[in-house]
Amino acid sequence: MQVEPPRTAAEHASEQTALKLALTGLAAASVEWYDFFLYGTAAALVFPTVFFPATLPPFIALLASFSSFTVGFLARPLGSIFFGHLGDRAGRKVALTVALLTMGVATTLIGCLPSYHAAGIFSPLALVLLRFAQGLSVGGQWGGAMLLATENAPQARRGLYGSIAQAGVPAGVVLANLAFLIANGTTSAGDFLAYGWRIPFLASLALVGLAFFIHFRVTETLAFRRLQEARPSPAERRSPVLQALRLYPRTILLAAGAFMATNVAFYILITYIVAYGTSAGGLHLPRSTLLGAVLVANGTMAPVLFLAGSLSDRYGRRRIFMTGVVLIGVFAFVLFPLIDTRSFFWITVAMLVGQSIQALTYGPLAALFAELFATRVRYSAASVAYQLGAIAGGGFAPLIATALYAGYHSNLPVSCYIALVCVISLLCVRALRETYPRELDQNASATTSE
Repeated sequence: MQVEPPRTAAEHASEQTALKLALTGLAAASVEWYDFFLYGTAAALVFPTVFFPATLPPFIALLASFSSFTVGFLARPLGSIFFGHLGDRAGRKVALTVALLTMGVATTLIGCLPSYHAAGIFSPLALVLLRFAQGLSVGGQWGGAMLLATENAPQARRGLYGSIAQAGVPAGVVLANLAFLIANGTTSAGDFLAYGWRIPFLASLALVGLAFFIHFRVTETLAFRRLQEARPSPAERRSPVLQALRLYPRTILLAAGAFMATNVAFYILITYIVAYGTSAGGLHLPRSTLLGAVLVANGTMAPVLFLAGSLSDRYGRRRIFMTGVVLIGVFAFVLFPLIDTRSFFWITVAMLVGQSIQALTYGPLAALFAELFATRVRYSAASVAYQLGAIAGGGFAPLIATALYAGYHSNLPVSCYIALVCVISLLCVRALRETYPRELDQNASATTSE
């Protein structure tokens, strides 16, 4: 049996630094996604009543609320361009710091907005504007957190370290839903609509403190420091986004298409089902039932993310990713019969299985996207690909699902919609090059001839 040689002190210190950066990425992503997902939960439960005219039918108010939710996704590609440029020029931590500050301020201000009854049309307009700012922020945050985790990671563990930062998504969902459960449970129905829902938004001021911590206490990634030391030529100092689009047009589109199924499944699970179960679908379940199921499912998602990332270090990124996409498409036809039981147990099982399957694709994603692109444009290219997939997938998913159910009075068309997106994603990921186990820039240089 072959025995691995003991690690040197330098190698141990390097891995400790990599783990610290991965955990910092996890913390940043957790709080950032907490803010972003607060809006999704509130859009399903609160905003139709608070920020839209009482004369609107409930279904129309819900569609209007989900439309404002979608605005955040429309802004995300713009955020990826701005923060991608900043991250590839000024550094990963600088871009991440600015993104966190933007999100913290925007989310806190949402908690301060007057209702439609108090301020009229100003309220939904201001809400949309602040949601746009949230979208800009999250468009840049993912790239920064993901690169903190992957650009310093040991080559043989890049999938695992990337999945640590990816766990910020379920952590954010847990924090957001826990905040709403506490606010809902400690206030009456009237007080919750009047002020209780605002408390989780105002708590986002903590994000400002985290942003300053990252700016002053976290070191830049090794890959970016090496890039700076190399003193790039004038041609390489052009806009990173334009360079990325010139060098990797096919890879960016395929990566975006691959991510669509992950994002559709995720937002169906955490947003549409909450609305369907409480009001839109006529199930009339208590808020606590749906939020509790979401909480349990996302609380158990992180270990599956770590497992998927680790498996991708052993078997390759594409194989694990494709397995998850296929299972999402199949489970789409099991999901809604379980939800329709109205049983907290079976709803929780449905959410838990759905989130675990989705984690098989999301776990390897950070390493996959990092390995597809060269360091000098990696922040821009990975962010643009991720956000294009997000807007084409999750951005419209709650709106499309709500409209399909309203048109057919059945969730079978919603399941077919999820399955169709899975077919598209499967074809896209099959067309991507396997990135494991090459060095970052060695693999990226092999794809610039497209």
